[in-house]
Order: sequence, then structure tokens, then C-alpha cells
Amino acid sequence: MASKRQIQVAEIIAHLAADYFARESNRESLITVTRADISPDLKNVIIFLSVLPESAEEQVLHFAKRSRTDFRDYVKSKSRLKFLPNFDFEIDYGEKNRQLIDDLTRN
Repeated sequence: MASKRQIQVAEIIAHLAADYFARESNRESLITVTRADISPDLKNVIIFLSVLPESAEEQVLHFAKRSRTDFRDYVKSKSRLKFLPNFDFEIDYGEKNRQLIDDLTRN
């Protein structure tokens, strides 16, 4: 079970990531931040992304991973977090599977 602080920090980071990608993406694909998972020690965060079209997932993931330093600077400037965690980005396959199940159950 996540602590209240973990949940707060994860929500702040997820919102900042959404803002960051809305500003910095090339607008050729839609990047949605689905969630941020933070370690219990608050030192590592994995930010999960959903990308449309799916064919752009690999390109977006490379962009996100290359942008870690810029994103870290963005979080530092826009939040009052005392310690900044290490950031990593992943495609949210759980969300993709949920959408697939929704599509299958509608038919």
C-alpha cells in the first residue's frame, strides 16, 4: 500500500509530465500520461505513457528517455519538491490491454 506522501508526489509528477509533453511534443502523436509509480523511498519514478497512433510508441519513448534531464529541470522549476527522484518512462501496456478488453466486450 502506497503512503499518502507517495500518492501525492506521484500525482504531482504525473500532472507535470502531462504538461511537459503537451508543451514539448512534436504534436504528430497524442501522448497521454496514464500514471506515475514512485518507489517507497521516493527516489525513483516510472511515468507510464499511452501513445496514439500506436506506430509512434517507440519514437515517443525514445524522445521521453532523451528528455529526462530537461524534464527533471521542468519538475524542479514547477514544483516545490525538496528531493527530485530519478525519472524513467514506459509505455502503459496495462492501459492498452484494458482498452482491448473494452473493445472486445462491446462487440
